Amino acid sequence: MNNSKRLVQIALAVFSCLTASASLAEAACRDDLIQLKGSWGQAQFRVEVADEPAERQQGLMFRQSMPQGAGMLFVYESERPVSFWMRNTLIPLDMIFADASGQVRRVHHNAIPLDETLIEGGNKIQHVLEINAGLAKALKIEAGTQLRHPAIDQNVAVWPCE
Repeated sequence: MNNSKRLVQIALAVFSCLTASASLAEAACRDDLIQLKGSWGQAQFRVEVADEPAERQQGLMFRQSMPQGAGMLFVYESERPVSFWMRNTLIPLDMIFADASGQVRRVHHNAIPLDETLIEGGNKIQHVLEINAGLAKALKIEAGTQLRHPAIDQNVAVWPCE
């Protein structure tokens, strides 16, 4: 895919994520939706949740594509050191690493398909959001961004569900 076509796709996805976020304040927490907010604004993605070991191990491997505005949320039982790789993953991804409270600690941009180099997320990570490559940079998602989802312990969440 040429760069101009990819930029148009990213721009449309960003517009879609931001337009859908207009009513985030009123939106109820749902398992299939993750919400993000930061100094840059707000966005949301439709997500599949991988909260079982087999689901986390499979992740997005072997998929040919993922809709813009979609993602996968990896949920661990507790905070831990986390690292990912792109073995058998065909889609370029951004990885957003967050702690138990849902606060983003690190963002890895443009993970390369099929690359087996470890991508370190940090030591106290409990949630990892994977989205299409380029969206985190386009939306300006960075450390300090807050995630809201029912899988985040509401007793410690920086942005709890209503």
